[in-house]
Amino acid sequence: MKSEPYAYSIKDLKNEVETLWDGIRNYQARNFMRSMKIGDKAFFYHSNTKPPGIVGLMEIIETKLVDPYQFDESSKYYDKKSNRDNPRWDCVKTKYISEFKNMLTLNELSETYTSEELTLVRKGNRLSIMPIKKEIALEILKKLEKN
Repeated sequence: MKSEPYAYSIKDLKNEVETLWDGIRNYQARNFMRSMKIGDKAFFYHSNTKPPGIVGLMEIIETKLVDPYQFDESSKYYDKKSNRDNPRWDCVKTKYISEFKNMLTLNELSETYTSEELTLVRKGNRLSIMPIKKEIALEILKKLEKN
């Protein structure tokens, strides 16, 4: 799950402990989020920074929540086409697990995995949420825990 560190960072999540992962306005990313289950783990990825990379780990603690900002006209995530009877946008609640001592950068991931193995390394990928195969996630986690 990606976020720009200037907008919301792993340190913000660490301080808050839990947060709604809201503001997703891409249907494919939303659908990936809809497939999440309570207890799933997610990497926290800092994007739009130099260098981008995986910085932490969080847990999904609530699913199938309605993103409240789609109805807030003062929010940048407002969606005038969404309605309360049939909302377009969901969110999940995440809980901080850990911040890794060292980031695993996008370049390091690109050197290890193909775009078929890890969608994140695909050029031009802009999705803020994407699944990772369990075996790849476990490999990445081992690398991060060694750092």
